[in-house]
Amino acid sequence: MVWKDGKLIYQKQIGDMTTSKIIPIASCSKWLSAALVMTFVDEGKLSLEDTLGKFLPIFSHYGKGSIKIKNCLSHTTGIESGSLNLFSLLDENNYPSLEAQVNSFAKNKKTVAPPGTEFRYSNIGLSIAARVIEVISNKNFEELFQERIAIPLGMLNTSFGKKGLVSPSGGAMSTATDYMNFLVMILNKGVFENKRILSEKSVLAMQKPQTTLSIIKYAPKGTEGFNYACGEWVQEADKNGNSIVLTSPGFFGAWPYVDNCRHYAALFFVRKFFINEKMKEIYLDIKKAIDEQIKTECE
Repeated sequence: MVWKDGKLIYQKQIGDMTTSKIIPIASCSKWLSAALVMTFVDEGKLSLEDTLGKFLPIFSHYGKGSIKIKNCLSHTTGIESGSLNLFSLLDENNYPSLEAQVNSFAKNKKTVAPPGTEFRYSNIGLSIAARVIEVISNKNFEELFQERIAIPLGMLNTSFGKKGLVSPSGGAMSTATDYMNFLVMILNKGVFENKRILSEKSVLAMQKPQTTLSIIKYAPKGTEGFNYACGEWVQEADKNGNSIVLTSPGFFGAWPYVDNCRHYAALFFVRKFFINEKMKEIYLDIKKAIDEQIKTECE
């Protein structure tokens, strides 16, 4: 699906993989969760510079209270983590709730680097940030997501589930149509169908790179060479390092992106595949073909 100038300009469906098919979107979830966190920033209830100790005293108790919200959204908490794979995703089900999981991070996981100095892609930071907004609001994560993101964007078939434990980093189910609504909002600097979902300031803050390649200690094969912002990868940057194309690929093969320079949004939704170097090359080749069809002065 490709969206430009207020309309869908291209769409192709193959087999039963339709725009309305609900599938697990894995790490595409991170973009949604980061946007949800930013709604609290817009309300002045949270700042990217706030530390965990302000909201979650258990982190201060175990020497991790100085980690900032922006570290949680950019995988720079400095908390130990292993590489992401199917087994590590299944391990998340061992906790009865997000609160229990996040408390375990504080108590049991070691600090391997000062906050902000090393990047390790994982599901830890987004879960911590999600727990913070639960504490601020006294509501559960799924309820907040529906109220602030899904319903306003007409994402009627998107959910993180109603069980005790949710995974803000990888647990969402969605459709291509729903997810495109989210991308359109990001492309329009926080506005969807004349409704403001996020402030332009928050959208730009999410897109600000938080890493340099030198501090990236672990990244999935399909995203190696990209820097990271807040909840999203910087797929392309200008000569000054400013974000041009943002993406948040999923482990099962979904690849959504927003191109701010060429002013369009696009997504590929698949199933029974895993993001790897070969798929990355295919998707980037397709993007190049799309770019060639769009008249722009972007370089």
